[in-house]
Amino acid sequence: MGQDQTKQQIEKGLHLYQSNQTEKALRVWMRVLEKSADPAGRFRVLGCLITAHAEMGRYKDMLKFAVVQIDTARELEDPDYLTESYLNLARSNEKLCEFQKTISYCKTCLNMQGTTVSLQLNGQVSLSMGNAFLGLSIFQKALECFEKALRYAHNNDDKMLECRVCCSLGNFYAQIKDYEKALFFPCKAAELVNDYGKGWSLKYRAMSQYHMAVAYRKLGHLADAMDCCEESMKIALQHGDRPLQALCLLCFADIHRSRKDVQTAFPRYDSSMSIMTEIGNRLGLIQVLLGVTKCWMIQKELDKALESIEKAQELAEGLGNKLGLLKLHCLCERIYRTKGQQRELRDHVVKFHECVEEMELYCGMCGESIGEKNNQLQALPCSHFFHLKCLQTNGSRGCPNCRRLSVKPGYV
Repeated sequence: MGQDQTKQQIEKGLHLYQSNQTEKALRVWMRVLEKSADPAGRFRVLGCLITAHAEMGRYKDMLKFAVVQIDTARELEDPDYLTESYLNLARSNEKLCEFQKTISYCKTCLNMQGTTVSLQLNGQVSLSMGNAFLGLSIFQKALECFEKALRYAHNNDDKMLECRVCCSLGNFYAQIKDYEKALFFPCKAAELVNDYGKGWSLKYRAMSQYHMAVAYRKLGHLADAMDCCEESMKIALQHGDRPLQALCLLCFADIHRSRKDVQTAFPRYDSSMSIMTEIGNRLGLIQVLLGVTKCWMIQKELDKALESIEKAQELAEGLGNKLGLLKLHCLCERIYRTKGQQRELRDHVVKFHECVEEMELYCGMCGESIGEKNNQLQALPCSHFFHLKCLQTNGSRGCPNCRRLSVKPGYV
């Protein structure tokens, strides 16, 4: 298969894919991969296969094609191709929750000095790295990466990237419980979709609606949360987007749990868990198990709650997800307090505080914890964040966290 024929077949596959004929598109692209002698064409078709498998939640296949793409990029001996293939390798590992590998591949991308194309990819690299740091609950570095990605998006006038970063920032602020910002950023993403997204994939609309649903639920606006989640689920079902279906099912379950409708919540959690297991989203599984635990606690089935916690703890430790561990210690503390088991209670209180210290989840001005309840937060240029009221009260005389880090212990 020559260069022109390769190009035609790739376009044919794209047309089928955009018409929701995914399996047909995959067959066309696989045929190109088998028969094409054009390395640049093979590189491009591998990019199409990586994107398609990512959207279907077939992350192991996504990783397999990303590895083949690296070899093709080396064959082409072009730094731009190599940067793009390492980014795809980073994204594949991000989807499989291999966050340390993601960070390592992202750093490789940023160290490559390619041409303008490579520089345009740096925003996507920063976004992927931010998502990985967030998965590891390293909040300052995550925020630093997201803000960098946002700067790249603005400098390159890349509205799609800006939309994706806004959704990640919504997720970031939902985790540290500044729910106003958790809603503001996906609303901003939804505005970008309305203003610029006529030719975009519907996944951008679905993504912003899902993150809005999460924020609305956290704020207690359950009817709005349900509306946004239904909109997102509708698009996810139309496009066979399994990862988003799993997240929407989790959100539906959380909404029902917030309404104390545990009987409706349980089957939604089960359905979400089934897809999360199938696609390998271990971070999502932790969230499902946290929800299931809270349902058992509502029903006062404390031993069943502890069984769910045990499964979630194993996953959180395996991933290095510190926030997940903190939440689990918090739930254990409540369970053992109810059971009157003082030794176990004390053990989890100690571990809870160790997690808070490790993640620096406290305000460097007032010393109170961050992420315990809904609070307005503000980040300084160094990406350390504080209670907004503390910054307003004390004024900014530089970052107290950075000052503390710069004080080196003297020799004794």
